Amino acid sequence: MGFQTRDQISPVFSERDSAAATSPRSGARRASGLAVLASLTAAVLVVAGCGPTAYKITPVPVDRTLDETTIIHEGGWAPPKIVLIDIDGIIMNREKFELLGEGENPVSLFAEKLNKAAKDPSVKGVVLRINSPGGGVTASDLMYNELQVFKQRTEGKRPVVAVLMDVAASGGYYVACGADEIVAHPTTITGSIGVIMQLFSLSGTMNKLGADATAITSGPMKDAGSPFKKLRPEERAIFQSIVDDFYARFVAVVVRGRPNLTEEKVREIADGRIYSAQQALELGLVDRIGSLRDALASVKEKIGADRVRVVMYHRPLGWKPNVYAENPAGTPQVNMVNIQLPRDMVLPEAQFLYLWAPGL
Repeated sequence: MGFQTRDQISPVFSERDSAAATSPRSGARRASGLAVLASLTAAVLVVAGCGPTAYKITPVPVDRTLDETTIIHEGGWAPPKIVLIDIDGIIMNREKFELLGEGENPVSLFAEKLNKAAKDPSVKGVVLRINSPGGGVTASDLMYNELQVFKQRTEGKRPVVAVLMDVAASGGYYVACGADEIVAHPTTITGSIGVIMQLFSLSGTMNKLGADATAITSGPMKDAGSPFKKLRPEERAIFQSIVDDFYARFVAVVVRGRPNLTEEKVREIADGRIYSAQQALELGLVDRIGSLRDALASVKEKIGADRVRVVMYHRPLGWKPNVYAENPAGTPQVNMVNIQLPRDMVLPEAQFLYLWAPGL
């Protein structure tokens, strides 16, 4: 469907509706249809914890390719575009869970947006708005690589500026290192350069309960890291070697993105700790402190444009009223002690993570 319609049904009808309702047959059909719709919608709203005050019909277009919405138009005839792309929440290469909607794979969506920007010759620059504590090692690396592919496809002629919001730590900072410039908001938390693999053991509890678990394996290391037994020194050494490899890759990415820092200096400051925006600036992890509008102004300066049009990409019906419409909220908001993790990350499975999660 090539249109977007939002009709609201309420107990108050228009004059046209009242006239149509004069026919007993049509009135009965209308009442029956509304009753069914109201019942179904009310059930959804009850599940969502909302009161049944109004009901909305939203036709979903068959074409789900990304739409473009202009957020800022500074005037002029066909000014160059700057695309604003969000990276928010936990970075995982899987669909995010949503209660009343279709989840998106953050990696896939990021690649799709960069691809759309690369194919549009009127796009002259990109601003990445990052609000993420990081996530999976592979997912973070995939996003970073997609950014490199974009820069190669555009022959490095379209500047990319990353602006760090509430939290841009670990994997979030990893992706930012692929930008040409990093701008940190004055209250940003960043850093946490490192790798974590969280394991747990139920062996003590099972012993107290008199329970036992036996794994039949093809080799002595097949069940390494199992929560049903204590971690042996040789198993720890294996996991540590993998963590060290991933850490070395993280360091290399930072060195490549921060040419003013040597590997020795990066390893010195990359002990997993977080930094404030001012601390990150003093260490050379970011280029300057500023706002989202400062990042947009930086891209304008780099492309030599007086006036630009700032756009965002989104699925049909995902209307954006202004530049702050998609400012991420919820997941990355950390109180320095705990963090809300999505449902799929609290399962008893071992994962290698570029993630700042003090509550994990």
